[in-house]
Amino acid sequence: MTHALFAASAIALASLALADHHAGGDNAIALFNGKDTSGWRNPYEWGEVKVVDGEIHLSAEKKFFLVTEKKYSDFIFEGEVHLPEGKANSGFMYRCHVEPNKVYGYQAEVDGSERRWSGGLYDEGRRAWLWPAKKGDKKEISNAHFKKPEVQNALKRNDWNHYKIQCKGDHLQVWVNGVQTTDYHDDKDAEGYLGIQHHGEKGAVYRFRNLKVTVLK
Repeated sequence: MTHALFAASAIALASLALADHHAGGDNAIALFNGKDTSGWRNPYEWGEVKVVDGEIHLSAEKKFFLVTEKKYSDFIFEGEVHLPEGKANSGFMYRCHVEPNKVYGYQAEVDGSERRWSGGLYDEGRRAWLWPAKKGDKKEISNAHFKKPEVQNALKRNDWNHYKIQCKGDHLQVWVNGVQTTDYHDDKDAEGYLGIQHHGEKGAVYRFRNLKVTVLK
């Protein structure tokens, strides 16, 4: 093999490796390597975290969150969640704050109930529901949005669900399985951690996979 061909092959192999690291050649960076929870931490004194067959499994008897070790500002956060059977509720945290035994901030709702507010914006530990709004001039508009059939049925209750969360400045957007559920402006937080939730049901296992982030400039 000539030096030129060898160099070209080396560049090609390096490019393939980089593409694999960036989840398919785009700018997304894998947050979960499928083997362990490197880059994540549990700030609670309770909650069990396991990696099983390329998935993160959360178990607990009280609510807790697994969060990233790194903060993010403007980004696209993507992941898949599979709810357990029975009563279940979860969420993807973003730009959130972390203290011992406490996580609070923006959450993309994963609603396993017949209410069907999946993909809504909940301010965990602070202002509660922002979208759909509980009161004010946005209440009627947001409630009508969450009554749309495509939004009501965006979450597949007994299957894997893909979430996409985009934050750029004060603009917060959420998609559930390709259906946009939240398009909201709020300037409460410009930076924070990412996270995934166990709601606290005893014996329930919440499953997550394909977690990745694209940093926006």
